[in-house]
Amino acid sequence: MNGHRDGDTTMVDVLDTPDYTDSDTNPNTTESSVAGDAIPPDGRKKRWESNALRKSVLGKKHDRLGESKEDDSIRRFRYLLGLTDLFRHFIDSNPNPRIKEIVTEIDRRDQEDAAKASKGHARKGGAAGERRRRTEKEEDAELLREGKHSDNGNTVFRESPSYIHGQMRDYQVAGLNWLISLHENGISGILADEMGLGKTLQTISFIGYLRFVNDITGPHLVVVPKSTLDNWKREFHRWIPDIDVLVLQGAKDERHELINDRLVDEKFDVCITSYEMILREKSHLKKFAWEYIIVDEAHRIKNEESSLAQIIRLFNSRGRLLITGTPLQNNLHELWALLNFLLPDVFGDSAAFDNWFSDQDADSDTVVQQLHKVLRPFLLRRVKADVEKSLLPKKELNLYVGMSDMQVNWYRKILEKDIDAVNNAAGKKESKTRLLNIVMQLRKCCNHPYLFDGAEPGPPYTTDEHLVQNAAKMVMLDKLLKRLQAQGSRVLIFSQMSRVLDILEDYSVMRGFPYCRIDGSTAHEDRIAAIDDYNKPGSEKFLFLLTTRAGGLGINLTSADIVVLFDSDWNPQADLQAMDRAHRIGQTKQVVVYRFVTDNAIEEKVLERAAQKLRLDQLVIQQGRAQQPTKNQTSKDELLGMIQHGAEKVFEQHAESAFGGKAEFTDDDLEAILQQGENRTAQLNAKYAQLGMDELNNFTSDSAYLWNGENFEAKKKDIGLNWINPAKRERKEQSYSMDKYYRQALQTGGRTADMKPKIPRAPKQQAMHDYQFFNPRLADLQEKETAWFRKENNIKAPLADGSESDLEQRQEEQEIEQQAIDNAEPLTEEEQDDKETLQAEGFGDWNKRDFQQFINGSARYGRTNYKDIALEVDSKEPDEIAIYAKVFWKRYKEIASWEKHIQSIEEGEERTAKTVKQAKLLKKKIGMYRVPLQQLKINYTVSTTNKKVYTEEEDRFLLVMLDKYGLDNETLYDLIRDEIRESALFRFDWFFLSRTPQEIGRRCTTLLTTVQREMEGTDGATNGKRKVDESESEEDAGGKKKKGAAAALKNKNLESVKGSKGNSKTGSSRNSRAGSVVSNGSVAGTPKGAKGKKGKK
Repeated sequence: MNGHRDGDTTMVDVLDTPDYTDSDTNPNTTESSVAGDAIPPDGRKKRWESNALRKSVLGKKHDRLGESKEDDSIRRFRYLLGLTDLFRHFIDSNPNPRIKEIVTEIDRRDQEDAAKASKGHARKGGAAGERRRRTEKEEDAELLREGKHSDNGNTVFRESPSYIHGQMRDYQVAGLNWLISLHENGISGILADEMGLGKTLQTISFIGYLRFVNDITGPHLVVVPKSTLDNWKREFHRWIPDIDVLVLQGAKDERHELINDRLVDEKFDVCITSYEMILREKSHLKKFAWEYIIVDEAHRIKNEESSLAQIIRLFNSRGRLLITGTPLQNNLHELWALLNFLLPDVFGDSAAFDNWFSDQDADSDTVVQQLHKVLRPFLLRRVKADVEKSLLPKKELNLYVGMSDMQVNWYRKILEKDIDAVNNAAGKKESKTRLLNIVMQLRKCCNHPYLFDGAEPGPPYTTDEHLVQNAAKMVMLDKLLKRLQAQGSRVLIFSQMSRVLDILEDYSVMRGFPYCRIDGSTAHEDRIAAIDDYNKPGSEKFLFLLTTRAGGLGINLTSADIVVLFDSDWNPQADLQAMDRAHRIGQTKQVVVYRFVTDNAIEEKVLERAAQKLRLDQLVIQQGRAQQPTKNQTSKDELLGMIQHGAEKVFEQHAESAFGGKAEFTDDDLEAILQQGENRTAQLNAKYAQLGMDELNNFTSDSAYLWNGENFEAKKKDIGLNWINPAKRERKEQSYSMDKYYRQALQTGGRTADMKPKIPRAPKQQAMHDYQFFNPRLADLQEKETAWFRKENNIKAPLADGSESDLEQRQEEQEIEQQAIDNAEPLTEEEQDDKETLQAEGFGDWNKRDFQQFINGSARYGRTNYKDIALEVDSKEPDEIAIYAKVFWKRYKEIASWEKHIQSIEEGEERTAKTVKQAKLLKKKIGMYRVPLQQLKINYTVSTTNKKVYTEEEDRFLLVMLDKYGLDNETLYDLIRDEIRESALFRFDWFFLSRTPQEIGRRCTTLLTTVQREMEGTDGATNGKRKVDESESEEDAGGKKKKGAAAALKNKNLESVKGSKGNSKTGSSRNSRAGSVVSNGSVAGTPKGAKGKKGKK
């Protein structure tokens, strides 16, 4: 195919347009091009030649990589099928015909080898009766494969390799050998050693093996969290400084320079970048033929629908390695997503994977055993206790403390504010968002009451002993830190909340403790400086304050030996990562972890749930989780159970000191709490260590209704059941006047005035919006209640604002409203009950955003697809969507502008139906041909042919790709664009390669319309009465031209078509795109009348 498109003057600059379409760092953008200056022809030609050469080189590398991947597939399948037949089920479910050919060939060879072995063992003479002779082609292919792999013997290191500048431990050398064995068998894997065992070093040593032993210099791509970029760079420089490392990170201008100077010309061996840069610079990174793609913290791609997981799957690589310090989560589908990323040809079908485990009739232990068989070839996980004998085991203690007077009062206030949710009266279902908010407020109270606005005494605000005395955890921490400093320990303090670190920072300054701090807002450079400052020899820093998520990854703080978890993370793995900042290789002391837990409060339940989840992680998987992907999240019932835990005791107890009513907290008290914590920690661990998978499942579902040994599930219908009885509320007078504050504080006297009696607060009324579908009677009852309140408090009806012209009308309205107030009567008991019932019947927890998301979801997925609509509505679950939808479709006419909403839904459903219909017709069309990429015929209309600039080969490719990815794929046209750029068919087809997703989409719309007309039996031929082709208008929509220019271009095309009629048999040396099309409605066969009519247009 020629690179130039003769006869199409609009395509002159296509060759000069680089295909950096979705990156903000286009290496071909210059100051002159941005300013609009003309580029010299010589510069343009030179740039074009450079781009063409670069694409040619990359194309050859991708070809070589494709050959290597096919060889790896053969070795991989032979190895896996030799281990267990479990893999045959997954491989056979892959629809790729090439994979089926490979498996068939492997089976044939295995049968031949078995036949030879049996005949040799029997020592029988004579020729083999059924032996099949190999063809020359088969023998040549086998000899080539043997030649390629003749030098690939089993490499095993007995000690640290010579190319490593240092000494590796024995288990790290074993890990390197495991990675090498994966590579030699064509397998990608998961290195899942416990945190602190040197996964980074094992990975670097493997890259060194590829370079120095196998002569594979790269390129390799290492994707890591942003916080660990500098650590990875340092580790490479420390262990193998000969490897050229590029860190792709920084501001736009910095990345622009790195891409131009090093990335584009591949002046590196290893490219280290972050997850964010993968998304931002995907257009550059996906052009490379990577040897290995390595992803640190592999759980970031466990959701295959996330942007990161989808984009990184598009990258071409020979091998892939996932690194994770946390055990695989107990979710079948997430596990499949990781395995699919590693080996898409083996684990290509998630449904087959889920169904295979879900359909097992055996008990859950058998399912776990089967899963371990599947995971064993790909997974290596070791823990410190088994391999690192020089590292003492860490000691964990849960320290249980009470609450201070201020904490008890705030805890009560929080529960009283949402007492109906806490009591769960009448079984009313509260929204999960509301329950989560209550949980968050209670956890803040357990940490420190000063996290609430208005709790800290002041102004003026002072850093004094009240900072410690008003929070039980601070009293405990204060006593503990003094002891630890005296014994020469150094301490890491973790909290989920950065505002807790603010309080701890004030405390450290007050006590004179030198400290460092890292949280989510700490700049990357400041983060590195703080770590270096804490770890340097002779450092005076005693404390390191960190947030659990920001400080739990990629940090080595072995200079500390004490870890304090001020509060627990929802995910226990995050806490384990925090502990392992100190408990890792290089630690010479025993690490002690103190976890603070508020007794008889919500934190106890959070800790129990964490222990339960850790036990589940230990069992790796449980049957049926694939069908319930959200089960791993905390349910509403679990949240309610956490809130209710200890609530009754809080309301029953009298305010007292956090430590049994004692005025001071002594050393003896500290010893007692430490001893009690050690005992309770051991009991908690023993409790969950004995539970199997079935017991854990039952525990999860029942625990929300179990409290104090009584099951309240059966009492849900009892309206009178209250968990807590609120204390008598005493309203304290609050003054926000600065003058009054200083008069009272300084007692300066001053003029006093009689305080007017405060007007009681008006009854809280339900805000009513039309989309909430409240009963109209509720509005009447609320108006009646408000009128009575105004009458009781002698509040007159206000005069509405307005101009002088309508003053009389406004005064009349005021009089009518005042009459209603004067005649008002209080709500009867029956009316009060009706009001509460009507409030519960409406959808008061639905806001405008929820409603709009419901409309959008209904238009997108269909009005009855509640499960998918719930994905669109952030705060609602499918059962809530179903309830709302039934009411909506009965009463939607009560909503203002309901026609617009219904039209939006109906148009969305029509689009979906049209897409489904087109997809079926397209599949039927493609199914008519054995090799559609070569044989598929497209019945173009004449008008389509006239405006056509795509070849039939390109159109066939587009239709096949549409069928492959499905018309409902959100990234369909991006995927097709990537397929075009990766296909060898169009390597030099610059026009096709330079099409944007929008242009591809318009062409696909045209083709789908053409296919739909053909398959529905519509005559493709045109006549003078036919309407303008819909596809023409759609395809031309992208470039809006003036009417005159459009008409001139149409006449020009018409003349070219007329001219081609007379010279249909005279060949031209120029390769015209329109002339290369074979159409069933060719111009030569067009009736004269049709031409005449068209000419008159």
